[in-house]
Formats: sequence, structure tokens, C-alpha cells
Amino acid sequence: SSGINAEYGEVKKMTEEEIDAMDKSERGARGALSLLAVVILSAAYLVAFCSRLFAVIRFESIIHEFDPWFNYRATHHMVQNGFYNFLNWFDERAWYPLGRIVGGTVYPGLMLTSGGIHWILQALNIPIHIRDICVFLAPIFSGLTAVTTFFLTRELWSTGAGLLAASFIAIAPGYISRSVAGSYDNEGIAIFALMLTFFLWIRAMKHGSVMWAVLAALSYFYMVSAWGGYVFITNLVPLHVLIVLLMGKYNSRIYISYSTFYIVGLVCSMQVPFVGFQPLRTSEHMAAFGVFGLIQVVAFLHYLKSVTSKKQFEVLFKTGFLLSAVLGFILITCLTWAGYIAPWSGRFYSLWDTGYAKIHIPIIASVS
Repeated sequence: SSGINAEYGEVKKMTEEEIDAMDKSERGARGALSLLAVVILSAAYLVAFCSRLFAVIRFESIIHEFDPWFNYRATHHMVQNGFYNFLNWFDERAWYPLGRIVGGTVYPGLMLTSGGIHWILQALNIPIHIRDICVFLAPIFSGLTAVTTFFLTRELWSTGAGLLAASFIAIAPGYISRSVAGSYDNEGIAIFALMLTFFLWIRAMKHGSVMWAVLAALSYFYMVSAWGGYVFITNLVPLHVLIVLLMGKYNSRIYISYSTFYIVGLVCSMQVPFVGFQPLRTSEHMAAFGVFGLIQVVAFLHYLKSVTSKKQFEVLFKTGFLLSAVLGFILITCLTWAGYIAPWSGRFYSLWDTGYAKIHIPIIASVS
């Protein structure tokens, strides 16, 4: 018996040693894959940054095009005179001879981003002119967009898919044309905010976390302050929630995520002077409001499910769902007809009909 025990002990020892060796091998493989992912992602960032520098390399570090020059002037004024002076600044040289109240007619996120970077660098005793920050802002944020796209796609699919997505968006021609060095325009930072909001929203949906939902709402607030294209997020997120509800996949996580995201995002977006009360009075925002009301009805019906029979619940669910949808549509239609809610804008129509802007709004078609 002692011989058998000794043999069993050796087998057990060998097995433990083999398991330890396999664990070390797996950890080493995972570490190598993680290192490779970091290297590829860093390369995507560098490609995104460097591929947008040709204008600077061939000529010089300078702002070009019309809107970027105005944005630079506004940023320079804010850095020199402060944010509150910028909000109340009347620029007599813009829209001459009428002039322009700048603070109430621009999305200030671009100026605040450059001014914040300039303030941090000055606090660190790194002397740099605000113009150079404005010139290189778009290439820097293009690299950050590639990184954010990686995290979004990894959240949806896998690390490999995330690396491919980051690599593709780094060299996407349409994105490059709007974010080259010197093109100091809203899209330079807005696409980053767009991808970051979608990433944080997916995280919030998966975990049902108030924290992730608040972070998604704050990212949405940054997007609202940066670009008028925030209405795409305003409609895509509710559309996502609506499809989930129609698929019968409702749960507490989606209720917590969307309710938190909508309320915090709504309140924050109304703090942008140029936006104001538009989230409550324009058609582009009514889909988000409708889905918010619908999800409250669905949550209430699911509560009734626990206190009613299955047959009664089916009748209540179908009746409540249809009534809330129909009444909501009628209410929004009547308010739009009465003039309390503004109709759809040309930006929204051009999203569904790519030829709409060319026919009805040539100035949009000229820069799209």
C-alpha cells in the first residue's frame, strides 16, 4: 500500500506541475496577445495622426478653410478674455454688417476643448500658442477615435474585430477629409464623442449600471456642445431601445440605462446656449421622448405581470402598448400642427434621402 501511495503522490505531483505549466503557458499566450493588441492599436493611432499631417508637412502650420478660421478666432478670443466674456461676445466682423452674438450661435465644445488643453499646458509651463493646438487638434482626436472604435467593437464582438475597426476608421477617406491638420472644425472632435457615447451606452445596457449610463449622458453632453449632428445619437439610441422592446427583450437593465441616460442627457444638453429648449420643442427629439414614455408604460405593465394572471396580463400588455403608442403619436402630431413643436429639419431629411440637400438646401450639399 505504501508503494501505491508513493506512486499516487508522484502522479498527483506531476499533474499539479503540468497544470501549473499549462497555466503559465496560457498566461504567457494571453500576455503576448494583449501586447500585440496594444502594438496594433498604437499603430492605428499613429497612422490616424500622421495621415492627416500632409498639409502641415508640405506647407506650414496654419488654419485653412472658412469655418475653421472663424472657430480659431472665437477660440483665441476665449483664451484671451475668458469663457464668460466669450459667451457674451458680439463679433461685429462676422456676418458683416449685421454682426453676430457668438456665444448664443455656436457649439462651444470645440473652443472649450482647445482652451482646456491650452490651459493645462500653460499650467505645466509648456509654452505653446493656441493656434498650434487648433491646427493639431483634429489629428489628435482622430487617433482617439480609432482607440474608442476599438473599445466599442470589442464590446460588441471581439478584440480582433475591434483592431480591424480601429484600423479602418483610422484611414477612412471621408473622415480624413474632415479632420486634416488645420481643418479646425466641429467634426474633428465630434466623431470621437459620437463613438465614445455609443461605447458607454452599450456598457450601460449590458450592465444596467447608473454609473455607465451617467457617463454615456455626459459624453452625449460633450457631443451636443461640439456639433449639431448630435441629433443622430438622439434618435439612434431610442431606436435601439425600441427594437429591443419589440423583440420582447425588456429587462431592468435597459430600463435603468435608458431612463438615466435620457434624463441626465436631456438636462445637460439644455445647458448649451445654442441648444436651449430645443430638446423639448423640436421633432428631432420627440422620438427619444416617446421611447422614454413607452418604456415607463412597459415597466408598469411588467409590474402588473407579477400581480395578475397570464391571460389578464396579455390583454393589459397589448392594450397598454397600443394605446400608449397611438396616443403618443397623436399628441406629438397635434403639438407639431399647433406650432409648439418645430418640424423636421433639413439635416434629418437628408439622413433618409441623400438627394434632399442637393435639391432643397444647396449650402449643406456643398460641404457634405
